[in-house]
Amino acid sequence: MARTSRNLLQAVDASLASQETQLAELRARQLVALTSKIATGTGDINHPFELDGRFRLVFIRCHFSGTSATAAFSIAIDSLAGSSYDARLFTISLAGLNKDVHLRIGSGDTGEPAAWTFQSGDSIRIKWTNPDSGNITWGLEVGLTPAS
Repeated sequence: MARTSRNLLQAVDASLASQETQLAELRARQLVALTSKIATGTGDINHPFELDGRFRLVFIRCHFSGTSATAAFSIAIDSLAGSSYDARLFTISLAGLNKDVHLRIGSGDTGEPAAWTFQSGDSIRIKWTNPDSGNITWGLEVGLTPAS
């Protein structure tokens, strides 16, 4: 009986190791397929970002230049399922000159927050109300990757 249990545990361990290898390979392929989308302007930020099919949000970067002012910077989902499923996902309370946004969404492997996964037809909406419109320029970059 002990030998059978040990054989069963070895088989389970081998199966789990194989699955971990497959997941690592899938994550590596997804990172290669990273799509960077950009937007820039001098007014408010109110931009949707999406990919065809299921996708993950990997990073958001935004640089501000011009006059010294800040405002809240928010990330939300515009769900294909309808407005009942739209939600604010994250807010940075002060973004603007000398308060650039550098947000990396973790993969969940190392204790970081899990990467946000979105369904086909969903959009990520980035919003920031320019406190000095016309005098603050921003450059926004969003990294998206297909999700399995």
